[in-house]
Amino acid sequence: MTAKLCHLVPQKKAILVSLCISVVLMLAKFGAYFMTHSNAILTDAAESIVNVLASGFAFYSIYLATLPKDENHPYGHGKVEFFSAFVEGILIAIAGLIIVFKSGYDLVFPREIKQLFEGAVIIGATGIINMLVGFYLINTGKKHRSITLEADGKHLMTDAITSAGLVVGIILIQLTQIFWLDSVISILLGLYIIYNGYKLTRRSVGGLMDESNMELVKDIVSILQENRQESWIDVHNLRAQQYGADLHIDCHITLPYYYDLNQVHHEISAIDQMINVNAEHTTELFIHADPCLPACCNYCKMKNCEVRQEAFQKEIPWTVDNATKNQKHFDQ
Repeated sequence: MTAKLCHLVPQKKAILVSLCISVVLMLAKFGAYFMTHSNAILTDAAESIVNVLASGFAFYSIYLATLPKDENHPYGHGKVEFFSAFVEGILIAIAGLIIVFKSGYDLVFPREIKQLFEGAVIIGATGIINMLVGFYLINTGKKHRSITLEADGKHLMTDAITSAGLVVGIILIQLTQIFWLDSVISILLGLYIIYNGYKLTRRSVGGLMDESNMELVKDIVSILQENRQESWIDVHNLRAQQYGADLHIDCHITLPYYYDLNQVHHEISAIDQMINVNAEHTTELFIHADPCLPACCNYCKMKNCEVRQEAFQKEIPWTVDNATKNQKHFDQ
C-alpha cells in the first residue's frame, strides 16, 4: 500500500503546482483587465477563475484517488477523477457562456479601452506560463494514468491558445483602432472555450458510464496475441476500465475442456502475470474460463489432442473486433 501511495505523490505535486500558478496568473490577468477595461482580457481573466476552482477540486479528487480500497469502495476511489473532470468541463462551459453574453452586451454598449500594449504583454506572459504548466500536467497525467491531471493540463493549454489569440487581437485593435473588435474577439474566444468544455465533459461522462477504454483494450489484445499459447484457444468478451490509476480488465478465455482445476488456474495465472509484466501499469484481471467445443477444433493448435474431432485449419488472429465480442471465434 505504501508503494502505491508513493507512486501517486507526483500527481499531488503536479496539481499543487498548477493550483499555485493559477492563483498568481488570475491576479495578473485581472490586473491587466482593470488597466485596460478590455472585454477580451476580461475573457481570459474570467477563465482563470475557473482554472483556480478546477485545480482546487482536482487536488481534492487526487487526494481521494490515493486512498486505499475499503469495504464500501472495493474498486478504490479513483473514479472520482472522472467526476472532477466533469465539474471542470462544466465550469469551463459556464465561463464561456458568461463571456459570450458579457461581450455581446458590450458590443452594443461599448466601453473605452486603453493601455492595450501593456495588457497584451501581461496576457502573453501568462499564456506562455500556462502552456508550460499544461505540458507538464498532460505528460504527468499520461505517465500516471490520471484523467484529472490530463484534463487540467488540456484546460491550461486551451487557456494558452486563447491568450495567444487574444494577444493577436489586441495588437490588431491597436493597429486599426477598431475598438469594437475587442468584443468580437472575446465572443469568438468564448465559443472556443464552450467547445472545449463540451469535449472534456463528454470524456468524463464516458468514464462515469463505464465506457470501455479502447486504447487500453488495443494494448491488451496486442500483448495477448504476441504471447499466445496453444492452449489459449480464443479470448473474447474482453473489457477494460480505468479507475484513477487503477486498471481493471475482464475477459473470457477458451481452454481445453479436459483441463482440471489446477491446470485452468495455472493458465489464468500465466495470463495475469504476462499482462502485468508487459503492460505499462499494474492491472487487476478477472478471467472467466470457458471449455472448448467441437466447433473450436478447426482453429485450435493443441498438439496430440486425443479428443480432436476436426483437423486444425488456421489460426484466427486476435483483434479488437473479435476479442471484444461475447462469443467464441467460431461464431464469427
